[in-house]
Amino acid sequence: MDTTPDARDVVNAPLNDGFAWSDLHEIFASRFPDMPDMLPSVPLTLHSDDLAPTVMQVTPEGPSVRVTLSAEPMGPAAQHLYLVQSEELERLSTAFDVAPNPIWSTDSSGSVLWSNAAFEKLKLSTDPDRGARSLEHIARESGPTQQNSRTQIEQTDGTARWFEITSRLTHDGAMHFATDIDTLIEAELAQRNFVQTLAKTFAHLPIGLAVFDRDRRLVLFNPALVDLTRLPVDFLSARPNMLSFFDHMRENRMMPEPKNYASWREQLTEVIAAARDDRYCETWSLASGLTYKITGRPHPDGAVAFLLEDISAEISLTRRFRSELELTQSVIDSVPDAVAVFSRLGVLTFCNVAYRQLWNCDPDSVFNETTITDATDSWQNACENSEIWPNLRDYVLTMQDRSPYKEVLYLHDGRSIQCFVEPVAAGATMVRFSLTPPRRERPLEDRKIRRA
Repeated sequence: MDTTPDARDVVNAPLNDGFAWSDLHEIFASRFPDMPDMLPSVPLTLHSDDLAPTVMQVTPEGPSVRVTLSAEPMGPAAQHLYLVQSEELERLSTAFDVAPNPIWSTDSSGSVLWSNAAFEKLKLSTDPDRGARSLEHIARESGPTQQNSRTQIEQTDGTARWFEITSRLTHDGAMHFATDIDTLIEAELAQRNFVQTLAKTFAHLPIGLAVFDRDRRLVLFNPALVDLTRLPVDFLSARPNMLSFFDHMRENRMMPEPKNYASWREQLTEVIAAARDDRYCETWSLASGLTYKITGRPHPDGAVAFLLEDISAEISLTRRFRSELELTQSVIDSVPDAVAVFSRLGVLTFCNVAYRQLWNCDPDSVFNETTITDATDSWQNACENSEIWPNLRDYVLTMQDRSPYKEVLYLHDGRSIQCFVEPVAAGATMVRFSLTPPRRERPLEDRKIRRA
C-alpha cells in the first residue's frame, strides 16, 4: 500500500498494485528463513542469519500489516567495503548480462535462482509445444551436479540449436554454462558423412585400406582388407592398435615371418615414422606364394594409412615376361648375323652379341639412348661411301607403309656386308648385317694399274 524510499531501494522492484506478499517473500526468504509464506495476522520479529544486526518487524495494524526492516548504522569501514563490493557486483552483473552464452544458477531442487540475459532470451525463443526439451526442463535436469552434456533445443521459428552445458557445483547449488556448438555439430556431421562416403568408395577398391589415428588405433578399413589379411571383422571393428593389428596378421601368416619378431616390433616405430614421411613401401613374399605390396601414407593430424595390395599376378607376369625376354635374348645372341631393332621414334631398343662385336660398341654402357642417327654415323665411319645412310634414316622414322629391302656395304678392310632392312611390329625397324667372309675382287682397271 505504501513504502518509504529506503524500502523501494532495498526491494529494487516496481512497487505497484501487482506487488504482493509473495513477491516480498521471494526477495527476503533467503535472508530470513522463518518468514512465513502467507501474510501473517499476528506480530512477528524475524532475525537474519547472515546479517546478524538486521531485524524484520511484521506488525498487523487493523486491515493492514506494516513491515519494518531495521539495522545498526554502518561504520566507515563497512561503508567502504559496501561501495567496493557494489562496484564489483555491478561489473559482474554487466559482464554476465552481455555474455553471449546462457548462464544460470539452480538450487538443490533444480529451481532457477538466477540467470543472465542470454538465458532469458533463449528461454523466450524455445518452443515447448513442439515436444522439444525446454530450457527450464534442462535447468531442472541439470540440478546441483557437476557434469558436461549436450542438448538440442527447438525454437519457435522451427530451427534447432545445439548447446553443450557445463555444470559446476557451488556452495548453494550449481552454476550452469551453455555454449553454442552448432558449428561443431555441423563439422562433426560433415566429417561423419565424409567418412561414410570414403567408406562407400573404398568398399569397391581391391586394395586393402587401414587408417590408424594419432593414437595408433584403427579407425577405418574396407572389405578388401578383410579379404587380404583374413582378420575377423569383429576384431577390426573393435579398433585394435597397430601392434595388435600386425600381431594378428603374423598369427594368420599374412606377413613375412621376421628373423627376430621382438626386434621387429621395436622397429615398428621407425616404420610409423617412415609412413608419416611417405617413405614406407615394402613387398611381402608370403609362404603361401602370394606377394603383397604394403605402402604407408601420412594423413592429417598424425594419422597413418596403410595400403595393402595383392600383386601376385603382376609379379608372376613380370617374372614370366623377364624369362621370355631372357630366352629371346639368348636365341638372338646365338644368331651369327648382327641384329639391331629401332623403335618408330628411331631409338635403339634391342641388339645382339654379333652386333656389338661387328661395330665394336655396347649401347647398354652409355648414358644416353642410341638413335638411328648415332648408329648410322658409326656404320658410315666403318664403311666405304654409300648412299644408303640418309635413306635408311628416313626409312626408320617414316610412318608410312614400308617394304623390306637390302643393300651391299663394304668395310674399309675390304669385307662385304649384306644389310637387310625390314619393318617389324609396332612401327619398329630391324636392321640385320650379314658378313660375307671372302674379300671382294678388285676391278680389272685397278689390277692393270698396279702391274704397270
